[in-house]
Amino acid sequence: MANNTSENVTDTRRTESTRGGTYFQPRVDIFETDQELTMYADLPGVRAEDVDLRFERGELILQGRVQREQRPGQALLTEYQEGDFFRVFQIHESIDTTRIAAECKNGELTVHLPKVEAAKPHQVQVRGE
Repeated sequence: MANNTSENVTDTRRTESTRGGTYFQPRVDIFETDQELTMYADLPGVRAEDVDLRFERGELILQGRVQREQRPGQALLTEYQEGDFFRVFQIHESIDTTRIAAECKNGELTVHLPKVEAAKPHQVQVRGE
């Protein structure tokens, strides 16, 4: 999902500690068409029922809870950290917030942010004499 050019690389281990625990900031890609913005967020270990996505006061708030797994045996190497996810996005008034929809499959959250009719481009007919 993420672009691997050096100027776009984000530290995926970056955490926020002000929320009373460790929260990871999920990496996202956002694409725009004439009809909508589509956001793709990496949420490894998060199931659809463990995603809390809500719109409040101009912000899209994303929280994902990871169900921790107990693994048998003694750990010899641990590079993957488990933890919950949290991120907030400012939403422009060109988005129809009443029609925001999302689905989560295989640890990837897809959020559809449809544009309001007035924000969609339209062709203006030019008449001649």
